[in-house]
Amino acid sequence: MRYIGMPLARREDRDLVTGQARTVADLDLPGTLELAFTRSPVPHALIREVDVAAALKEEGVAGAWSAADLPYLAARDLPGGEGVPPWPLLATGRVRYPGEALAVVAAGTRARAEDGAEAVRLNLEPLPFTLAPGAGGHDQSDDRRRSGTEGPRLFDDRDNVAVERTFGEPADDVFASAPVVVEAAYREQLLLPTSLEPRAVLVDPGHGDHLTVYASHQAQHRLRDSLAAALGFGRERIRVIVPATGGAFGAKSQTYPEYLVAALLAVHLRRPVRWCEDRAEALLAGPRGRGQTQRVRLAADDDGTFLAYELLIDAGIGAYPHTGAFVPMMTGAMSTGAYRTPRVHTRVRCVLTNTAPTTSYRGAGRPEAAYALERTVDRLARRLGVDPAELRRRNFIRPGQYPYLTPTGRTYDSGDYAAALDKALTAVGYDEVRAEQARRREEGEPPIGVGIATYVERSGGPPDSDEFGSVEACPDGTFIARVGSTSTGQGHFTAFAQVVASVLDVEVDRVRVVEGDTGEVPYGFATFGSRSMQVGGAALWRAAESLVATARRRCAELLGVGEEEVSYAAGRLVVGGDTCAIPAPGPAPGPPADGPGAGDFAAGVAAGPLPGLPIGELVARTGPLRADEIVALPQAFPYGAHVAVVEVDPDLGTVHVRQLVAVDDYGVVVNPMIVSGQGYGSIAQGLGQALYEQAVIGEDGLPYASTLLDYLLPTAADMPPITLLETATPNPNTPLGAKGAGEAGCIGIPPAIVNAVCDALDVDHIDMPLTPAAVWAATGGGIARP
Repeated sequence: MRYIGMPLARREDRDLVTGQARTVADLDLPGTLELAFTRSPVPHALIREVDVAAALKEEGVAGAWSAADLPYLAARDLPGGEGVPPWPLLATGRVRYPGEALAVVAAGTRARAEDGAEAVRLNLEPLPFTLAPGAGGHDQSDDRRRSGTEGPRLFDDRDNVAVERTFGEPADDVFASAPVVVEAAYREQLLLPTSLEPRAVLVDPGHGDHLTVYASHQAQHRLRDSLAAALGFGRERIRVIVPATGGAFGAKSQTYPEYLVAALLAVHLRRPVRWCEDRAEALLAGPRGRGQTQRVRLAADDDGTFLAYELLIDAGIGAYPHTGAFVPMMTGAMSTGAYRTPRVHTRVRCVLTNTAPTTSYRGAGRPEAAYALERTVDRLARRLGVDPAELRRRNFIRPGQYPYLTPTGRTYDSGDYAAALDKALTAVGYDEVRAEQARRREEGEPPIGVGIATYVERSGGPPDSDEFGSVEACPDGTFIARVGSTSTGQGHFTAFAQVVASVLDVEVDRVRVVEGDTGEVPYGFATFGSRSMQVGGAALWRAAESLVATARRRCAELLGVGEEEVSYAAGRLVVGGDTCAIPAPGPAPGPPADGPGAGDFAAGVAAGPLPGLPIGELVARTGPLRADEIVALPQAFPYGAHVAVVEVDPDLGTVHVRQLVAVDDYGVVVNPMIVSGQGYGSIAQGLGQALYEQAVIGEDGLPYASTLLDYLLPTAADMPPITLLETATPNPNTPLGAKGAGEAGCIGIPPAIVNAVCDALDVDHIDMPLTPAAVWAATGGGIARP
């Protein structure tokens, strides 16, 4: 266990910071064609004509196609699932969102391909469009249940509600009789998952009937299977490799139309084909995150004990459901938060809109759940005149109640929510801040506010999803750890090596991690949902244990002793606690299988007695030694408490975040430095949603942002003082004890900041992002001071 909990420097960073790491865009395959897409300039229209003739005349263009020009391409769509419309690779019949691909152009350079794409002539007949679902209401009668969701239909044969699901049971009887009921409406704005490297794929048809696909991706085996299905190939004919990847945040775990277009054209043209999304494309047509309209009700006794909670969600998921229809379901499943509310009911509607499809984005459903609940808890505290920290303590699930089955069907494994909250309040100096707040109000100084948010998230991916892990011992004494997870910047090559080295009790530098390659790793589920260490790490842990067990059996056979006589320590096998003489190298004959002579071999010509038989020597004498494991685990439920302290200038509407404290419980932490990095990064993204980011859509239905000058992201200069602390409640369902650790800041920080600003201004609510204009308007245009 020597490396568990050690903050080792990331071994992958040298290549990244020196430019030695190779991304998809850096790969150089002779004869590569670059793709550019002609995209819709309107949100909704009938397609009258897509004419590529002019594009074919552009210098350097090798080909240009619309869906009509290449039936081989047009016949394949991305499946949408049962009852859900498919996503065409190139639009046919009509376009349904701005930026939907209408044609594709291939050329020797990206610039030439873009020239060709701009030359494609479009004849589109605009149609009415819908941009966001309505809020609906708590009235569930037939004449209102589709309120706000019926706008112009995207598909003639169906309305715009793609999927609908409920969690828990309605509690109208409780709301009718409860002493206190708080109602509210919130908007989770659309966000852009702005990874450093946008989406990218390079498909090499090679010289045979196999494809090699290089992709910036989170789920290489899933991508391989999707491509095989679209191409009609056996999956053994496709190898997917994930090179160095510049971030993903959930938006690269899917198969997108552009990937299939590249693969189909590579097969059709017998040349390597690459598509690298640029920033303008990502802002126009790339996947979106969040985008929910929420209505809530929270019922309580006079003392603040929660009686019932209801959350009604209309989630705008874009023009094609794809994975966007799954994400809001996680909001429904996790809507109970950290509280023992006896009755919880969530209704989720996924609504089609004339916008780019939504997808998983860091937190993926859990930030939306925490925001709705934590904002409403603060509003109840305000109604009752109770301190918001005390109200939370009264309603937390208690440590002795685990495993705890929530009304929405999740089984929480462990936790001490009050301990996390108390630690956060102590760190922020809660009593002192409250005293300063009172003094400022009395003296008319700029107001400050304190915001609290507690959360429970789920990590590990879908319930009981699995992951592959393999550990191989090499003759030179090193080890290869193969895992089905994929790193997009999380530090896997360091942290996974720490896990394997700890089980094997060897130096961490002797372990090499291999992942992101379907040719090297036979199976993998994916990297998303904070599952890599929880599930992938557990698979490697068990594979390392299996390797040791196999090595002991093999050593016993080699030496002609009982397996129980062979022990393992520090990379060596020991018989009976004594040293084992190692046979001298050379062409000496192998040992007898058993019987007379077996013991003589064990004590034969020695190169000198050493403390045990090195496992590498065992491999050299007996052949390859490898252990594979596929491990399926229950979901885990990390949790935490985040506290924000802000100062607001009512005259300007500016928000200055004075301090953020995050206390999170990730179970057993393998590498604290890596986990802290994940904490800072997720807090930055949570801060972005709270204060800066929004994918604004104009009245013409077009995205406003065309560069990052139009989409405000937090920078290092915007980061406030941050205190990261932990509690440690080990995950009882994994040998490692780890829980997910990648998304906490996106979950807890937005409601903490909004709660703090509302507390400072003594207002009920301000929708995110808290821009100066929004904050100023919430004050009534500034607060008069004496």
